[in-house]
Amino acid sequence: MASSSYEKPDFWSRKAFSEGYPARSVYKLKEIDEKFGILKKNHNVLDLGASPGSWTVFVLRALEETGHVTSIDLNPLAKEVTAQNLTFIQGDLYEQQVRNQALKLGPYDLVICDAAPPTTGNKTVDTARSVGLVELAIYYAKTMLKPRGNFAVKIFQGGDQQKLLKEMREIFEVAKGFKPEACRTESFETYLIGLNKKQQAENNE
Repeated sequence: MASSSYEKPDFWSRKAFSEGYPARSVYKLKEIDEKFGILKKNHNVLDLGASPGSWTVFVLRALEETGHVTSIDLNPLAKEVTAQNLTFIQGDLYEQQVRNQALKLGPYDLVICDAAPPTTGNKTVDTARSVGLVELAIYYAKTMLKPRGNFAVKIFQGGDQQKLLKEMREIFEVAKGFKPEACRTESFETYLIGLNKKQQAENNE
């Protein structure tokens, strides 16, 4: 018998497979969008840490061939994740060349990031790595979002959320935490949401 829900497909995993999504994480984004309304047709969207592509697929379906999605990851998207209005950049989010490519395709109405660091089993180490990714995603949002743009990023709980939310409130009119029901029961991941990027939050360093 499986000792945790990570070892056995749960309701959300089976639902994702039946609906043509590469992973169950899509329902976290769906809940975020239903609660905060971060995604609209015609949006230009940047998906950070996108592989295997569930969030990208959700956005593409919501856009209905309007707008554009730029997805970035070290690993390729699932082979079925393709669209005329999708650009995939394979590379490291920390690399200047990757940032430059993303910048050229912006500015964006929405930046999303479901990336997680390689985990060690040491919560302190894993949480610190997660914070590093969140800070990187905030950098992308600050420099590449349009005014009034929105942002959603995953963070491991205990990862100094309040400090990061304080930083986000300098950039967005609203910044708050949100844990979707689709997160696994034993998971310590949650999400930080930024709504309506402030006009004075510059799109450059």
